[in-house]
Amino acid sequence: MVTTTTHVTAEELLNMPDDGFRYELVRGELRKMAPAGYGHGVFAMSIGISLGAYVKANNLGEVCAAETGFRLGTDPDHIRAPDTAFVRRERVEQIVDRSVFFPGAPDIAVEVISPSDLYTEVDEKVADWLDAGVVAVILVDPRRRVVKIHRSMTDVVVLNETDVLEVEEIVPGWQMPVGEIFA
Repeated sequence: MVTTTTHVTAEELLNMPDDGFRYELVRGELRKMAPAGYGHGVFAMSIGISLGAYVKANNLGEVCAAETGFRLGTDPDHIRAPDTAFVRRERVEQIVDRSVFFPGAPDIAVEVISPSDLYTEVDEKVADWLDAGVVAVILVDPRRRVVKIHRSMTDVVVLNETDVLEVEEIVPGWQMPVGEIFA
């Protein structure tokens, strides 16, 4: 018996009807995700509000909310959607069509670990972001009440609630107390 895998394209994903679920396209394979829990949304938005206000006030680029798709690869199409993302102004200025997925990775991808997430899946997603060119992946772990900043799979800074989150090389001057994320 021969089995074949039908790959979904980025265009097909973009045109799917809303069925109440979120999807990512991982190397052509459609992955269905349940809507995020309340705490997940609050943690992601805490960072989004702080980062977004700073970025806007300093004209540094744009911050995107959850479900914004970034095209990390083609043939097969590879679309990931972080919980929050930042794209530098010079890259935003190159966008031709805002109705499709962003062509490439964001500069910062923020991921919040949900209670149902497996750490192997989280590691896969972090690796995907880094392989696609994300400069820093901010990983919020509510169970452990820590934030990890991945600049590579081996260059990882772990912050606890008394530390300050910052990514100076990408967003100079922005700082956020980690405790505020979990408040």
